[in-house]
Amino acid sequence: MLRIAITHPEAEARERWCAALSALLPQARVEGWRPGAEPADYAVGWYPESGFFAGQPRLRALFSAGAGVDHLLRHPDLPAALPVVRLEDAGMAEQMVEYCLHEVLRLQRRAPDYERLQREGRWQELRSLRRDELEVGVFGLGVLGAQVARAFAALGYRVRGYSRSPKAVEGVNCFDEGRGLQAFLEGCRVLVLLAPLTPGTRDLFDARRLAWLPEGAWLVNVARGALVVDEALLAALDSGRLAGATLDVFREEPLPASHRFWTHPGVRITPHVSAVTLPEISARQVASKITALERGEPVSGLVLRERGY
Repeated sequence: MLRIAITHPEAEARERWCAALSALLPQARVEGWRPGAEPADYAVGWYPESGFFAGQPRLRALFSAGAGVDHLLRHPDLPAALPVVRLEDAGMAEQMVEYCLHEVLRLQRRAPDYERLQREGRWQELRSLRRDELEVGVFGLGVLGAQVARAFAALGYRVRGYSRSPKAVEGVNCFDEGRGLQAFLEGCRVLVLLAPLTPGTRDLFDARRLAWLPEGAWLVNVARGALVVDEALLAALDSGRLAGATLDVFREEPLPASHRFWTHPGVRITPHVSAVTLPEISARQVASKITALERGEPVSGLVLRERGY
């Protein structure tokens, strides 16, 4: 019998993954992993527990239980030849669109300014911005980034996108390494970060690159905290160079209580909830790919370790 191990730190998530995959793959035995368990053929996990890989001599693939895989690739025990497969959308794109749209609509309708006026006890009407006055830049045009960019374009926003290699997304002014990151950033009134964390993107948004954004721009980070240098972002906010930042991801999570992001008036914080994994939907994708692998067929979402995603 095919065996599938679920290695997730949250008990509720483990149970949901087990129930969903068991229903989709009734010929398989799906169980939450525990020390001493029988070796599995496939695993689904966020960050496998210590000792997991040592007892898996026949493991054929590891499926990430989230969109990102940087944490998995840093696992000290991850076998060098083990295929790692990332989730592709699996219900997250719709959530990401909603989150990013909510933040942009707040800016368009001047919500941060009205909140400041309320604190000051001032009654003052401000002009709302038109959609075509807010050019939205999406850094990272993968599955989620492309969906977000298309959604904004369909609503009448001016949208530009950036990816490492050339891409074409309907309604989006696409940039890549050939056209240049600086040219891309210079037109972003709102910058949405949706790229994976790789050696090439870690600390990419430092003081120099944040200065390429237009004065008064707003940053939305829903990718990984380490894409942005915290001190550089705080300095840009302190100086007024950037109007504000919405941060859903951080270098250290939970965000330490002493971090200045908690108290900075220009920062909005959410606890990594912009797009959460929905096991019932994600399981369909994993089950389909396991079925394909069992037939000897190729699957999409296979991580290229040298690229980082």
